[in-house]
Amino acid sequence: MIVLADVLNREEVLAVRAGLAAAPFREGTATAGAAAGPVKHNEQAQPGDPGVIALARRVRLALEAHAGVRTFARPVRWSGLMFSRYGSGQQYGLHTDNATMYGGDGQSLRSDLSFTLFLSDPDSYDGGALEVRDRAADRAFRLEAGSAILYPTGCLHRVAPVTRGVRLACVGWMQSRVRRADQREILYDLEQVRARTGAGEAALLLDKTLGNLLRMWGED
Repeated sequence: MIVLADVLNREEVLAVRAGLAAAPFREGTATAGAAAGPVKHNEQAQPGDPGVIALARRVRLALEAHAGVRTFARPVRWSGLMFSRYGSGQQYGLHTDNATMYGGDGQSLRSDLSFTLFLSDPDSYDGGALEVRDRAADRAFRLEAGSAILYPTGCLHRVAPVTRGVRLACVGWMQSRVRRADQREILYDLEQVRARTGAGEAALLLDKTLGNLLRMWGED
């Protein structure tokens, strides 16, 4: 898992929230699988609405431009992005996402990584943490508006009940160029070392190694 700070700046967050305030919403169960449907209690912006389509494109472009997405996720395909809204008493019980999702072009993709981009300020609502279960314990996230959490799609996770206010978020899935999580981690760590190395022969060797590993592990 990785936290991506400031995917959207404050001006962009306010613009997305203003757009969602005018957008039509529907029951979230419309996009839930058979197992997730009974535990999903939220609302989602209508994906076919022109305004919602424009907002989703804006968020995706911001994610694509973020250095953390490029070096950690290395996406080659994206699902359609969804905007979710939770009011008081709403939640999304423990579940796992589908292994296959669909992009805006209708083509299927392998869901390697999930993300939640928070759009509500954390002091504007209570509850509503994204809880992701790893081998040790559940990890809870309530990030600043404009920041995102990126995590393996196969993890069990839930959105805790909202007890005050409204929780807005954008969620989606990516297929990575590198299928295996351990290989993505190695590449990400090497990228961090490369960023601190500067110029010279050591930097060239790191560039060579990163390129060779991508050729070895990468998929279209």
